[in-house]
Amino acid sequence: MDGVDTRLSEIFYEVQRGLPRQGPGLNESTLQALAFCAGLPSEPAVLDIGCGPGMQTIALATALAGHVVAVDNCEEYLTQLRRDAERACVTDRVVAKIGDMAKLEFPPESFDLIWCEGAAYILGIREALTAWRRLLRPRGCLAFTELVWLDDSPPDEVLAFFEEAYPAMTMARSISELIRECGYIAVADFTLPDSAWWDDYYTPLQSKLPSLKAKYAMHDDALEIVAMTEREIDMRRRHGASYGYHFFVVTV
Repeated sequence: MDGVDTRLSEIFYEVQRGLPRQGPGLNESTLQALAFCAGLPSEPAVLDIGCGPGMQTIALATALAGHVVAVDNCEEYLTQLRRDAERACVTDRVVAKIGDMAKLEFPPESFDLIWCEGAAYILGIREALTAWRRLLRPRGCLAFTELVWLDDSPPDEVLAFFEEAYPAMTMARSISELIRECGYIAVADFTLPDSAWWDDYYTPLQSKLPSLKAKYAMHDDALEIVAMTEREIDMRRRHGASYGYHFFVVTV
């Protein structure tokens, strides 16, 4: 069974390999959220958790004079980040580090700014907010994105899809309440535009799928992963007004 799981994991990574991002995001939205992080020191210490290939890491390192520690559990993504950091001439301000977001081995109050685009759900939002708070310095900021419902009454098809894909998904107001319960002060929040889904994620992802379908034509398990990806993209195209990624910026 482990061999089957490993093979499916490898196929998943092949579907995702080489993409600019591993989920919805946009440099303009990253910088918009960063603009709300008032009071940072001139050279802030930044932690980017679940950085993936690190497009937002590069944006942060370019915009700030401090250092960014970017953590992910996939060495392949970190290799891509290091290459892109070199191209952007920010290698002196970016450290790409293999690690588990559930076991971040940094001393308390190590960072002025913690960043997490699209990965906090892996721990659970409450768990992430609780675990990461100890890493923030006084008056430090945390910025993260989370998938939320934008419609109080989404179509049944979308509800069914996310009951399977992400049953914990909730409204932005519920995340805001959770932020307060965890002892943070809300600074700002906003929904990412539709282009955040397409420009650097779904469009390049979709372009990969025909060749993968041809390559794995005789492998039903691989074709199922490709079909799930196609369904996800189609769901966004038809029902994108019902859900979206939301940026939350908070302080302590």
